[in-house]
Amino acid sequence: MESSLLSLQHGGDVLFLLLGAIMVFAMHAGFAFLEVGTVREKNQVNAFVKIISDWSVSCVVYFLIGYPISYGIHFFVSATGLLGDNQGYELVRFFFLLCFAACIPAIISGGIAERAKFWPQVIAGGIFAGISYPIFESLIWGQNSAGLQNFFEKTFGAQFHDFAGSVVVHSIGGWLALPAVLILGPRMGRFVRGKSRAIPISNIPFLALGSWILAVGWFGFNVMSAQSLQGISGLVAVNSLLAMVGGVLFALVASRNDPGFVHNGALAGLIAICAGSDLMHPIGAFFVGGIGSLIFVYGFQFEQEKLKIDDVLGVWPLHGVVGSWGGIAAGIFGTSALGGLGGVSFMTQLAGTLLAVIYALSTSYVVYTVIDKISGFRLDEDQEFAGADLTVHHINAYPEENLK
Repeated sequence: MESSLLSLQHGGDVLFLLLGAIMVFAMHAGFAFLEVGTVREKNQVNAFVKIISDWSVSCVVYFLIGYPISYGIHFFVSATGLLGDNQGYELVRFFFLLCFAACIPAIISGGIAERAKFWPQVIAGGIFAGISYPIFESLIWGQNSAGLQNFFEKTFGAQFHDFAGSVVVHSIGGWLALPAVLILGPRMGRFVRGKSRAIPISNIPFLALGSWILAVGWFGFNVMSAQSLQGISGLVAVNSLLAMVGGVLFALVASRNDPGFVHNGALAGLIAICAGSDLMHPIGAFFVGGIGSLIFVYGFQFEQEKLKIDDVLGVWPLHGVVGSWGGIAAGIFGTSALGGLGGVSFMTQLAGTLLAVIYALSTSYVVYTVIDKISGFRLDEDQEFAGADLTVHHINAYPEENLK
């Protein structure tokens, strides 16, 4: 009887995490449609191919290198050994956490769209998913976390808390993207004689579809971060919901009904809530998401118009800055004084978040500088003018139009 109950528990955990992995895997379709809807028609095929190619490379390198770096577990054993006594739980855990790792190149893709060479970015994405991201992951969630977390606890009174990756995934991804965007420079025609000339969104329905797919999948991203049926929390689900809604409503008002900001506002809310979704009161989650949305709306405008950084999907403010806000917000709204469960320290959250920013900026600068020196990182002017679809893939998104 005890053996049967244990087997049922293991099977339930495997199914629970597998469903989460599938939901987060589906989010990569959201990344693809969000980018396709934002870039010009001549770069839509490239966006689709980049996302699925980056996913596939991430899968291989995270399986062979990244997961062992993060958790000290490798898969070079027999299939019998892989199943073990827990029905292959570690395999689906790899699948679930791979989906997080593969978010890194998917995030970066949106920032460097329309002018980056294909293979150099695929290689960079593989380095980040297979080495750079897993090193940081190991320090917060994985096999090397004891030293850093003990330091935080002794110094500031609590360990660094990031339940579902506001910092470990989103902030890291957004800050990794910034040096790449700066090294590439703006797209042709984006800034002319110092004046901003906005390049319009190509397909609002595709952008909206991408946002919806991401939002639905996010409940797997956050809720299934418990990684077991026993750890599942309704608080995480409702906090994610209210943070998303807060993001939409704050963006709706701040942007004066702009559809791009409204749909990205939902994502800003979800990014902001990841870290503290298991701690906060739902009302606090609503405001964390709303503030995250405001950070994106005004941060994107500041980035584009004041700093003149051509970050196509705004991944630095959306993932980098809002993800950092999410990490810090867990140390504010997660406290018992504001209705949260407590057990967090503002100073720990601030220090851990700043560590992530410094780590991401430094590693990205090194990787993209080396790639730029060795192979070049940007399409030449003729290729960029023609578009990455024809230049890289030799077909456009609507080939039947060529027959008209």
